[in-house]
This record gives sequence, structure tokens and C-alpha cells, in this order.
Amino acid sequence: MADEKDPFRSVISDENLPPARDIDTTVPHIARIYNYWLGGKDYFAVDREAAEKVIQATPAILPGVRANRAFLGRAVRYLAAEAGIRQFLDIGTGIPSASNTHEVAQAAAPGSRVVYVDNDPIVLAHARALLTSTPEGVTTYIEADARDTATVLREAARTLDFSQPVAVMILCVMQYIPDSYDPHGIVTRLMAQMPPGSYLAMSDTTRDIDTEWVTEGADRLNTRLGSTQFTARSRAEFGAFFDGLDLVEPGLVPVQEWRPVHPGAHQSVICALGRTS
Repeated sequence: MADEKDPFRSVISDENLPPARDIDTTVPHIARIYNYWLGGKDYFAVDREAAEKVIQATPAILPGVRANRAFLGRAVRYLAAEAGIRQFLDIGTGIPSASNTHEVAQAAAPGSRVVYVDNDPIVLAHARALLTSTPEGVTTYIEADARDTATVLREAARTLDFSQPVAVMILCVMQYIPDSYDPHGIVTRLMAQMPPGSYLAMSDTTRDIDTEWVTEGADRLNTRLGSTQFTARSRAEFGAFFDGLDLVEPGLVPVQEWRPVHPGAHQSVICALGRTS
């Protein structure tokens, strides 16, 4: 549905949301597990059990996911307040938490347009919490798989103007897309449609830091997740996502080292922000 004064502005109502799919509460779900790790309340006993098993193997997981969330806030604030970005494509949204992309972006630049993308039914069930916006801005939600870049781009173009710079946010998402689905190709296809001056913000867990803990935690998580599997990549493999982009200082670093407001604890999650030229 469109705003009569501005046909380009999406105004989401309940009937415009895709139909909710059944949520299987007998199998752990990564979105609900992350919600538990972030201190949320939208999870089931099976999610809590899986989350705690990972915590036992990798105690740093809790500060790691929270440091990643803090990186999202700093990156979006930099993009909106310093880089002048007014359009955001957030892929792999997850269950709404504090300081979501649209909240941070529109606090700095009220006219920001934000499109969220996720294919998980649990996220869809909470989509209405994401679909808030300043009067000047726009916030929309797309139910789509990150691997289906054609659908993501086509639907996002209903809200975003791809002739103007866009910040593509992909935080701790590609680690759940195995090599058989060519995660680097997915990112390349997305960024190929972005105009000069656009940005890619990414983070993922690396196996090059705390290798033993990361490996054990991944094994425990993968035995419970079913079809969704976790793949920890090397620093070099992660860096390849930014091929052809100009890295924003301080470059490719652990999340706690990317323009920190306060010193952060040691983490195995790495991140970077790159700009198209």
C-alpha cells in the first residue's frame, strides 16, 4: 500500500505482510537462539537448551553476540551521521532487539529508508515491531532468502532507489550459508547492483581466533540446528567478501576494535565496512 502523498513510500499494514508460516517449536532455531544470547525472551525450551550447550563450549559467545550488536549500532551511526547514507538494506534481520538498524539510522537521519530481509517464520511473527518509522522515513520488511538475490533486489527496489548509495548490512549471516551455496557470489551479486558510494557492512565468526572454542561451539550448535549449519571461515575467506571495495578505517578487525566507544573484551567475531568506488 502506498502513501497518497508519496507513492514511493511503503506503508505496511497487516494485510500487506506475507502470511505467517508454522513455527516448529521442537527444533532449535538460530533466530531464537540469538534472542536468548542477547538476553531476549522470544525463545522456547529447546532453543535455550541448544544455546546453553554452546555457551558451555564457548563461554565467549555471549559477549561476542552482544559485541556484534554493538558493532551494528556503531556502523549504522557512522553511515547515517558521517557518511551521509540514507538507505539501508539489512539482510538476515533476526528477531527485533534494542537499537535496530532503522532506530539508529533514523535517530541520526530521520529521513532514512530501511528495508529488512529475512526468511525465518519466527522473524516474520515479530515483523510488526520492525515496521515502525519516523514520519520522514520509511521502514519495510521483505520475507526472502538471502540466497535469492534477484527477489531481494526486486522487492527492495520498491522502497530503495538504487541510483543512490545504499548500505548493505549482512551481520553474522554468511556464517550460516555453506560454501555449496557460494556465499561470496551472493554478496558479489548484491553489491554489483549498488551504485558508487554504497557500503557493505559485514561480520562473522572466524575460526582463526579461539579456534578450539569456536570449533567445539560450532559442533554443538550444528548437531541441534538441523538444516541450518554454521560455518566458521578464516580471516582471509571473510576478507574476500570485500574484494574490490575500499575498506573504511580501521579495516578488517574484531568487532570490539571497530571504532569503539569503550574498550571491549576479546572476541572471535570479525567485521569490516567497505565502500564501492
